[in-house]
Amino acid sequence: MFNLNKRSCVVLLLIFALVAGCTDGKGESSNQKQINKNQNLKKETAEENKEEKKETKSDIKVTFVELGSVNCIPCRMMQPIMEEIEKEYKDQVKVVFHDVWTKEGAPYARKYKIRVIPTQVFLDKEGKEYFRHEGFFPKDELVKILQMKGIN
Repeated sequence: MFNLNKRSCVVLLLIFALVAGCTDGKGESSNQKQINKNQNLKKETAEENKEEKKETKSDIKVTFVELGSVNCIPCRMMQPIMEEIEKEYKDQVKVVFHDVWTKEGAPYARKYKIRVIPTQVFLDKEGKEYFRHEGFFPKDELVKILQMKGIN
């Protein structure tokens, strides 16, 4: 039926390998995988925004988001400050930490479009960003930012 020489067989095998390599073995292409990941990320972000908005409807005036890593020295220096803020302003400020060097924290690096760690993002009662800082942030300066939204 077909008269294939060795060269034709090699070419066909290479084409087959190339096509097979573009799927995950379940017929899903790498492009489709990326689209699915992006859709999942959008869903997670939407759910997180809903949760943040629910919590901000209470007495929480500011959400303080710290984006860093437990393996970063300036980030570790921020940990005691975050704990103090959380204790001193527990009824007014929600403190959130995302380790962006982990699989779970990486989407937040993209969501907040960070360039360096640590990065502090301050969200108002409606969940809108009103201030951002990059690098170590001393407590007294951080408190001034919280006071901008009526934290006392």
